Amino acid sequence: MPTVTLNRKVFERLVGKSFPIEKLKDRISYLGTDLESVESDKIVVEVFPNRPDMLSEQGFARAFSSFVGVKTGLKKYNIKKSGFKVIVDRSVTMRPYTACALVKNMKFTDERIKETMQLQEKLSTTHGRARRKSEYGIYPSVKIKFPVRYIAKDPKTVTFVPLGMNKPIRADRVEQLHHTGKAFKHITEGWKKYPFFIDASGKVLSMLPYTNSNDTGKVDETTKEIFIECTGTNLENVNTALNILVTTFADMGGEIYSIEMVYPNKKITTPNLTPKKMKIDCDYVNKLLDLKLSKKQIFNLLKIMGYGEERGNVLIPAYRGDVMHQMDLVEDVAIAYGYENFEPEIPNIATVGSEDEFSVFASKVANIMVGLGFIETSTYHLTNKRNLNEKMLTDMDFIEIDNSKNSEYNVLRSWMIPSLMNVLGSNTRYEYPQRLFEIGTVFKKGGKETGVQEFSRLGVVICDKDMTFTDMKQVMDSFFNSLNVKYGIKGVDHPSFISGRVGRVSVKGKKIAYIGEIHPQVLENFGIEQPVCAFEVNLSDMLEILKK
Repeated sequence: MPTVTLNRKVFERLVGKSFPIEKLKDRISYLGTDLESVESDKIVVEVFPNRPDMLSEQGFARAFSSFVGVKTGLKKYNIKKSGFKVIVDRSVTMRPYTACALVKNMKFTDERIKETMQLQEKLSTTHGRARRKSEYGIYPSVKIKFPVRYIAKDPKTVTFVPLGMNKPIRADRVEQLHHTGKAFKHITEGWKKYPFFIDASGKVLSMLPYTNSNDTGKVDETTKEIFIECTGTNLENVNTALNILVTTFADMGGEIYSIEMVYPNKKITTPNLTPKKMKIDCDYVNKLLDLKLSKKQIFNLLKIMGYGEERGNVLIPAYRGDVMHQMDLVEDVAIAYGYENFEPEIPNIATVGSEDEFSVFASKVANIMVGLGFIETSTYHLTNKRNLNEKMLTDMDFIEIDNSKNSEYNVLRSWMIPSLMNVLGSNTRYEYPQRLFEIGTVFKKGGKETGVQEFSRLGVVICDKDMTFTDMKQVMDSFFNSLNVKYGIKGVDHPSFISGRVGRVSVKGKKIAYIGEIHPQVLENFGIEQPVCAFEVNLSDMLEILKK
């Protein structure tokens, strides 16, 4: 979770009320954040990744002031029209979405510039997934001539002065010469062109995902008006980021102005701060929380959490991207009600609790792998067709998610190794060998009730320049010996592995594992330059065998 340092004086001024240190500690802790410390001049908190709107003094104060009853309900913001346009070129396929705005009448001080930099950094780390999903730029708008173009270009054809440098360089040199180029080079693997913001006079505003231009992208204490751009791979994500930024600047005293975004096939105006509407089932709330709240009480509690009400619907602030289901509203009702006010009860169940049998087995497996020098990782159950099949050179059957909102996570994984390969591909800049394992769930079609079968698997990979099938087999030998299990292995063909260096593993006649050297084409597909060996064991079947 990101740790944020807040200026206590600025925070309390925004809240509209000062509090003794002990009172602050108590209320902040119950708001749903991890409090590290409160001092006379600063507050240090860990903000949960699902609440990026609280990553600044302004956003945190907005949530806190409502929580303590100073300024409850939905906060409204006015948006004026700027008359400006940003033209999105169809060439920016690698990062196709952008949302932009202007904020005028800003009064930047050294303190506010620090606040802005912290918000940008923490927001891009969490909400932007370390710039992989989205990133954000802020510029003095007086230096920009509209309309601005968002376009992809060959970096060899573009020259500009990167932020913090004093002379122009060719854009393809940014990765070698600029510190952000070195830090985020891994994001652009495979890109032939890079996205740029270029104004109507031909000046470069920024090169994504790296840096602003020193000529047009440096905010200082003389800056009164700013141009904000958010870019990414998901439109909803960049819209939410823009809403967080503009409301933060509005709480600093700025005035928000919209910009028309001209896409190849549509036009939209950003920012859009219209609150989303969601119905809430009061019986559902009371059942989950074991309370007897009236509809009026529930809406009053939601107002404490910064929500509004319209004709029985909950109005969700446009900067809250974490509210996707009634359950999210129930959680905020519980926070507003006060966790300290719930009375603990001993369940009226005449049973003795014990750890699940498979959990005990999985813990033993994990301890064995750690003892063999492996690092445990945890990846999503959801993946995409490209990672699961295309990159792995397979054509396996899988379960697809209906109406998925994200093309990166639209199928349930059917085996573990693709997930671990994706981890290796994302960490090529770190030292080798890389020895990883994961105990996770895979999904296949079948089952009488849901049509889906679930299996627990162990996936193991080693990535190193001298790695061979023999080395990985020694690891598997140690693993099975630790479980006191004898196994047999038979050569097979599998498109994800090198022919002649892949085997099917059986225990007591049941096929439960694959082991082999990953095919060079698979390595290339994931951007991995070192050999990889892997094995995957069906732990669900393994436990049944051990029980017998």
